[in-house]
Amino acid sequence: MTDQQPARATLSAVPTAAVLGGLLLIGLTLLGYQIAQSIVDIKLLERSVEVKGLSEREVTADIAIWPISYNVADNDLGNLYRVLQDKNASVIAFLKANGFEDKEISSSAPAVVDKQAREYNDGSASAYRYTATSTITVYSSKVEAVRDTMTKLADLGKQGIAIAGDAYSTQFMYSKLNDIKPAMIEEATKNAREAATKFAKDSDSSLGKIKRANQGTFSIENRDSSTAHIKKVRVVSTVEYYLSD
Repeated sequence: MTDQQPARATLSAVPTAAVLGGLLLIGLTLLGYQIAQSIVDIKLLERSVEVKGLSEREVTADIAIWPISYNVADNDLGNLYRVLQDKNASVIAFLKANGFEDKEISSSAPAVVDKQAREYNDGSASAYRYTATSTITVYSSKVEAVRDTMTKLADLGKQGIAIAGDAYSTQFMYSKLNDIKPAMIEEATKNAREAATKFAKDSDSSLGKIKRANQGTFSIENRDSSTAHIKKVRVVSTVEYYLSD
């Protein structure tokens, strides 16, 4: 009787081991299915489309920086400065007569050159020893007044003031970008979504949520070389959307 007890115990353990093995196999199978399903889900999440949306506006500059420069030459340094002083007063009077205020006008120190004192003087004859350049700058929000006054510079020429430079030295700027930024970003994003929606339709997919978005950088450029006071504001938004079946 004693010799049969271990054999019975061994036989009774066989069904138990088989059951445990079967449960383990089922568990591994389910786990494998879940892992496989997770991989499929991840792959689906990786489906996306990247599109760009553009928004452009034409705006008028609201600030003008207008440097008015002229040259003076003389052999007498003291007389040179007196001439500069008189001509500066004439330029400022001209600007005030055209509607500009003192706070919009600034004068810089004249740049004076003594030709005899230059290290690279080649000894060539020159009619005048001293030359000077004086610049008076208008910084104003009266953009149209600046443009109109620029056409009247001949009046200074009649007073013996030969203006140096040209209209391209004048800067026109637009300072109200923050006022139009929100609407432009909204428009660029809308255009990007329209492009993404069309792509999804053409590829038999459904457009999902935004995966990634980049607002882009705003640029302000002259519309063309002849109308520097008209600016073109531009922004491109890049948006990536999820796609699903």
